[in-house]
Amino acid sequence: TLTPHRAVDRVVRHTPYLSLTEGDVVAQLASVSFDAATFEIWGALLNGATLAIAPPGVLAAPELGAFLSSYGVTTLWLTAGLFHEVVDADVEVLAGLRHLLAGGDALSARHCRTVLTRLPELALINGYGPTETTTFAAAARLLPAHLAHDTVPIGRPIADTCLYVLDGRLRPVGQGIVGELYIAGEGLAQGYANRPDLTAERFLADPFGAAGTRMYRTGDLVRWTADGMLEFLGRGDD
Repeated sequence: TLTPHRAVDRVVRHTPYLSLTEGDVVAQLASVSFDAATFEIWGALLNGATLAIAPPGVLAAPELGAFLSSYGVTTLWLTAGLFHEVVDADVEVLAGLRHLLAGGDALSARHCRTVLTRLPELALINGYGPTETTTFAAAARLLPAHLAHDTVPIGRPIADTCLYVLDGRLRPVGQGIVGELYIAGEGLAQGYANRPDLTAERFLADPFGAAGTRMYRTGDLVRWTADGMLEFLGRGDD
């Protein structure tokens, strides 16, 4: 995708879901070809923090713990699968963190409960967003009250982002009603490189925004909860 600089900026600066400072150390586990690296690299560099680059390959819990400890990492992003593996193996390797972000797939409520119970000082954040909307479009700092059921909320829109839950005729649906998620705002990519057909299919005119603005059709099914968060319920094409 073709991503403007402003889309990256709103992911890592003046964000509602976490605050990075010069004293933070952000781990880079992701390859630069994976959009999580956008958060890791620019989250550190645009906030005056330190970027700690992990050794290549997937780190098992002991190796991850040694890396986090040796560099004094305070902020870590894990894919959902690796998050679950690390929590099952040894949740205490995460004890030195201030922020733990996880996402890329649905999180397990059981694993999230384990983290919040064993590491109550840690900010556990569920980050949601397709690559086309630049890493994150929504985020939820999770609390025990959010995990009463099996579904982990994906949260509220981050800065300069609009989330629409629409029916098949692009009309907003009410709280608790399942609809498809559309995303608008500064995080949208300009489109797919050399794919005008696919760009036109996925990036639509935003009927709720200013003239000329667009929204991205995610294909994800969601619903608004009573406390104003989104729940992810699956893919519309499953």
